[in-house]
Amino acid sequence: GFSGADLTEICQRACKLAIRQSIEAEIRAERERDRDPNADMEVEDFDPVPEITRAHFEESMKFARRSVSDNDIRKYEMFAQTLQQSRGFGGNFRFPGQQSGSNPPSQNQGGNFDDGDDDLYS
Repeated sequence: GFSGADLTEICQRACKLAIRQSIEAEIRAERERDRDPNADMEVEDFDPVPEITRAHFEESMKFARRSVSDNDIRKYEMFAQTLQQSRGFGGNFRFPGQQSGSNPPSQNQGGNFDDGDDDLYS
């Protein structure tokens, strides 16, 4: 498996590939303008923010390394299952002050639930 650091490295490499490709395209365009100053090339064709594509990630994956062994993944899965069973995680969580069996209405259900907090996403 991939660790968080492994995934970060993959993303950074894909980003660097996109930047490198963008710089190379800009250099080629500049050389073309130098060769033929009368050519009708628009300066606005250059995008200063390169687009990271699937191809960049596919190329980046060629250099990726897995630092988490299958054995480590199995150990983690067994640990997580044991912890969930022994502590009962995930099933009965309620925020303090919330009555049992009552769920505040979501945006899709309508209603005017206001807990006094500013909701940045509504």
